[in-house]
Amino acid sequence: MNETMVCVVGNVATRPVYRETASGPAARFRVAVTSRYWDREKSAWADGHTNFFTVWANRQLATNTAASLSVGEPVIVQGRLKVRTETREGQQGWMSADIDAAAIGHDLTRGTTAFRRVPRPEQAAAPERPEPNWETPQENSPPADEVTARPSPEPASVT
Repeated sequence: MNETMVCVVGNVATRPVYRETASGPAARFRVAVTSRYWDREKSAWADGHTNFFTVWANRQLATNTAASLSVGEPVIVQGRLKVRTETREGQQGWMSADIDAAAIGHDLTRGTTAFRRVPRPEQAAAPERPEPNWETPQENSPPADEVTARPSPEPASVT
């Protein structure tokens, strides 16, 4: 597949919006990504341009995103970049950049977080099968006295 995969590092700009849809849970939020550069004239770091991306999460990622993220927190988002061009309010060429998220997490270079595993709903248990007795031959295998052993190779002599 020729999809544009991106990894952005920024801050949560809007509160995650969570919805239950026909295809399962979905969440979206905006992330702000600001480049920084060293300004030689001022001898200090300066902020560059800020890009905003709408991040879309689905299924369990959506549920965990809504429960974990707040505005202002540093995040790392990995996913597929989708750039759309639309006509809005009579203006043609309005563009938006969306990320269909595959993974979202806090940026641990800027703070700490505590991970809590979400318990999965109980799945239908498969019927237990007895452990096979590996000591006895199976129906289609030859009896032990009919199994022919290969001769072991002679060790190489070192001269």
